[in-house]
Amino acid sequence: MLEQIEFLNKQWFWLLLIIPVAMLWYIFTNRRQTAELKISSTTGFKAGTAKWTILRHALFVFRLLALGLLITALARPRTVDVSTRTKTTRGIDIVMAIDVSASMLAKDLLPNRLEALKEVASDFIDGRPNDRIGLVEYAGESFTKTPITSDKSIVLRSLRDIKYNTIIEGGTAIGMGLATAVNRLKDSRAKSKVIILLTDGVNNSGFIDPKIASELAIEYGIKTYTIGIGTNGTALSPIAINPNGSFQYGRQQVEIDEELLKEIADVTGGKYFRATDNKKLAEIYNEINKLEKTEIEERKYYNYEEKYRPLVLIAALLLLLEYLLKNTLFRSFV
Repeated sequence: MLEQIEFLNKQWFWLLLIIPVAMLWYIFTNRRQTAELKISSTTGFKAGTAKWTILRHALFVFRLLALGLLITALARPRTVDVSTRTKTTRGIDIVMAIDVSASMLAKDLLPNRLEALKEVASDFIDGRPNDRIGLVEYAGESFTKTPITSDKSIVLRSLRDIKYNTIIEGGTAIGMGLATAVNRLKDSRAKSKVIILLTDGVNNSGFIDPKIASELAIEYGIKTYTIGIGTNGTALSPIAINPNGSFQYGRQQVEIDEELLKEIADVTGGKYFRATDNKKLAEIYNEINKLEKTEIEERKYYNYEEKYRPLVLIAALLLLLEYLLKNTLFRSFV
């Protein structure tokens, strides 16, 4: 409770220095005003008079308490209730088109390209609380893994479930992956629509040309960021499947159609990136996160409740009590 109280005029607390000064003054003057009487015996004075003499000091205590309460009241104690209302004024709809072909299991990124991507993409999604995000998978064909949604738990769960499988036709259909992502965004009413297209190969499958898919993105005002993932030179990649279903790995030349990815990014108003390792991939998503900012309007409402009135009331009651006791019960002592 006390942690929620703030004081508007803290400078008034300097007046509390009066209290120890007043105590010293009271002790000094009380000693000077006390008369001494020498008698042969004090037996007749022990029954009550000493007690009343001690109790009369309570009047001064009441006065000090009242002074302390009045100074605290002058400091304006109050509680503050802050309520915040956040309004997204410029939302962004984002679709992440992810290559899930067998080459994404290459180990030039750790533990492999696909798992490295999933880890970085999870952080990216967590950092976009006010945007809607969807997922598209593609290899030799493409499909929507998750439609655009503001429920990040669904998107993250779907992202974790992405893995290489033999159900999707083999190959890399960049045009189809891009076209499917455009299809998810074309009816969006968001003021900004973005595709993040990631691949580690060349367009060698599908029936939609990447350039046609790019024209569709332009028509619907969709910006596309493209990412080529894979080290320069060769990478340890799957080359065959063992009888038990596991992969055989061998050194393979990394082939990424960078010219195509640059062209897609340029014509749609986006940007091309190359991720050669885990660190670079993380930096790319951080840069995209900075480039695509969501405008947020935050309003804070402050409700102040003054707490000085009870202090003034208690101080007044103490002073009144002192006055009454001084003029009744302790009248003969003060």
